[in-house]
Amino acid sequence: MANTELTGRIVTPDDPDYEQARINNNLSIPKFPSKIVFCQKTKDVLNALRWVRENNEPFRIRSGRHSYENFSLINDGLIIDVSEMNKIKIDQEAMTAKIAAGADLGKVYKKLWKYGLTIPAGTEGSVGIVGLTLGGGIGMLSRPFGLTCDNLIEIEMVRADGHKGAELIKANKNENSDLFWACRGGGGGNFGIVTFLTFKLHAISNVSLFSVSWKWEDLEVAFDAWQNWAPHTDEKLTSQIELKSKEAGEIISQGIFVGSTSKLRKLLKPITTAGSPTNVWVKEVPYIEAVRFFDVPSGNRPALRKRSGSFIEKPFPHKAINQMKHLLANAPNKNSSIWHQSLGGAVGKIDSYDTAYFYRNAIIAQEYLTTWENPEEEKQNIRWVEEIRNTLSPFTDGDYVNFPDLYIKNWPITYYGNNFRRLREVKTKYDAFNVFNFPQSIPPYKRWI
Repeated sequence: MANTELTGRIVTPDDPDYEQARINNNLSIPKFPSKIVFCQKTKDVLNALRWVRENNEPFRIRSGRHSYENFSLINDGLIIDVSEMNKIKIDQEAMTAKIAAGADLGKVYKKLWKYGLTIPAGTEGSVGIVGLTLGGGIGMLSRPFGLTCDNLIEIEMVRADGHKGAELIKANKNENSDLFWACRGGGGGNFGIVTFLTFKLHAISNVSLFSVSWKWEDLEVAFDAWQNWAPHTDEKLTSQIELKSKEAGEIISQGIFVGSTSKLRKLLKPITTAGSPTNVWVKEVPYIEAVRFFDVPSGNRPALRKRSGSFIEKPFPHKAINQMKHLLANAPNKNSSIWHQSLGGAVGKIDSYDTAYFYRNAIIAQEYLTTWENPEEEKQNIRWVEEIRNTLSPFTDGDYVNFPDLYIKNWPITYYGNNFRRLREVKTKYDAFNVFNFPQSIPPYKRWI
């Protein structure tokens, strides 16, 4: 007989703040849960998991609300939301930070900066630290310091125990090491509910920023110069390049160098001499200003949107670059773009099998993005994103699990490569009843009734 009670801040459809509480960053896949439990402490998480199991209630886990396909929402079920668990405890002597799973990147960066410290993570401030980390964690410090998950030391997780229970466990290199392996790139929501993460920290002070822009006509030459330079230049330099729609008419590359502006100017020559840049600047700023610079507000605001992506393991031939230009010339709207970030450096120094994040040989992460204003525009926008993915597939490999796409048919291999079998073994061990499931969740080997 069910006897566990829900604790924490509970929001239902009758509450005035339900509408705000239910929406995610992607408004194009609306969901209407029956309850949202905002957990304030680990006990609330344990109670919520016990309650849904005792009541056979469908549920999802949520933190930063940036699940591209809204896997963290469900109709007529319960949302276990950890976003109000956001405390950060720093140990300066050990150079570690214990961060509650609900903390977003904006809060993490601000808190660590007070001590002249940071972790390599993403750029959008409202993204939750836990989802980013579990999927890998790509950002503007990836090349010098690795992925976010590469800097993870330990997790605390609430897992499903027995037929109806829940228990709190830890995972690190010595304890539940197989689960720890899986939580470094195996994606969020597959094995349990992470409540705390402990990271190793890096000292940071001033960094050098750069920005180089070109007109639309320079797309081929600018991208080709960038792709042959960005993954191979000084490892202290991480950069991105965004190819915007023809209507927007701009190609722009930006990045962070953990070093001096004078050295950065020299490093930039392969791209500043490509084509005819319309705007070039380099400046030294405190790291926290660089964080704010890359935190583009439009990425944090809820919108009608579609995203997908892939990895690039060797430079695109001219045919692929021309195809990108053609697709962008026929984009559904001005807000459509193809974004790239340089990898290599510290990311590529870890073996593909040492963590669940498989694509260590990739030199570039690629993302396809579009947003729209009216619901009737959805089909053409989704069709455009899928056309990019299909057109470029001969030149790309896989996809980043944090760029999920429901239209990917062979998603297990696409996200996890040859690590999928081991991930299923971990799933079978820690969640044999498949309590934690969603449309692209890792299935256990045995099907339990």
